[in-house]
Amino acid sequence: MRRNSTFLLLDFQGFFKRSFFGSFTGIKASFFSAILLLLLFVSCKKESDPELVNPDGLHDLELPRPANFPAVMKQPDNRLTAEGIELGRRLFYDVRLSGNNRISCASCHHQELAFSDGLAISNQGTSGKTLDRHAPVLFNLAWADQGLFWDGGAKNLESQAFGPLTSADEMHQDLYELEAELKAVPDYVSRFKQVFNSAIKSADVVKALAQFQRTLISGNSRYDQYIRQEKSTVLNAEELLGMNLVQDKCGSCHTGVLFTDHNFHNNGLDDHFSEANEGIYQGHFRVSFNPSDVGKFKTPSLRNVVLSAPYMHDGRFKTLKEVLDHYQYGIKLSSTTDVSLFQDQGKPGIPMSITERKAILAFLNTLTDHEFIKNKLQGPTN
Repeated sequence: MRRNSTFLLLDFQGFFKRSFFGSFTGIKASFFSAILLLLLFVSCKKESDPELVNPDGLHDLELPRPANFPAVMKQPDNRLTAEGIELGRRLFYDVRLSGNNRISCASCHHQELAFSDGLAISNQGTSGKTLDRHAPVLFNLAWADQGLFWDGGAKNLESQAFGPLTSADEMHQDLYELEAELKAVPDYVSRFKQVFNSAIKSADVVKALAQFQRTLISGNSRYDQYIRQEKSTVLNAEELLGMNLVQDKCGSCHTGVLFTDHNFHNNGLDDHFSEANEGIYQGHFRVSFNPSDVGKFKTPSLRNVVLSAPYMHDGRFKTLKEVLDHYQYGIKLSSTTDVSLFQDQGKPGIPMSITERKAILAFLNTLTDHEFIKNKLQGPTN
């Protein structure tokens, strides 16, 4: 949640302290959490093994990378540890993070919907005011290297988190009050001391949330299994046709294995971009002040797209059929309309036959990662 933004929070559940580790203290359980982390992404290829022993008692981790994914960016300013991830997971689901103690990050980011909320634009914030932008999905953010929020208004996950936390229309939390509330919980005091070797500070709250977010990795769809040649997974002829069509017709923005270029484009939704409401309708221009960025918004991934309706930065399209209709028939022109949309003999629009549209939708279904949305280790602690 966040005023005018895409609230990008990841979810990584406490590997320990559940079931058989339930009676352990957080510190003792941290060793086992590191072990369970290794088991979490059984289909993933790790870049290196985690170091399980450190002088400070923390367990450094490398993000598990699916074999068909690119290398993960390093985050030298926010050391990734099993203990920090677990702390972030607990904070993600904690309503204390909101000013009225009724809203958590998870209130607008539901795991079963790939951490979106199923709403076009939400009014679930503390003010009850309808927001301006659609809550985005939360996964594979460890690869998001060109800014967060729909307009790129945050450089990284750490800075991004302050947006929804403090927005009057979202969580509306006073950061000093947040620190005080968390300090009243002995378990948090212990965990922050363990992870950051200091008293609770809001700067460390967002660091823990960011650690948790980076571990939300969705890379085990049928498509992934097919690409990796796992489990004898095959795609049928229609799905393969759809895969090739997506690559040919949509691949300039929804590119690569992540199905996003993480960049900003004007995809022809509007032909007028009002300066009203702090330029919220002007897209990336609001951040860059470059006229060539007017009306450009961040490319969302096509992964789990079947789960994340409605679509676009303002949730204006209820179904994928409406999305295809837009790209085929509804492109609006302006000076920044993306050139990749001129696929109809130089005219705006992406021609698709009925057969092609059906194939594209069939392929998009193969991008759903059912393991990801059911992973209990990424849910709440209770």
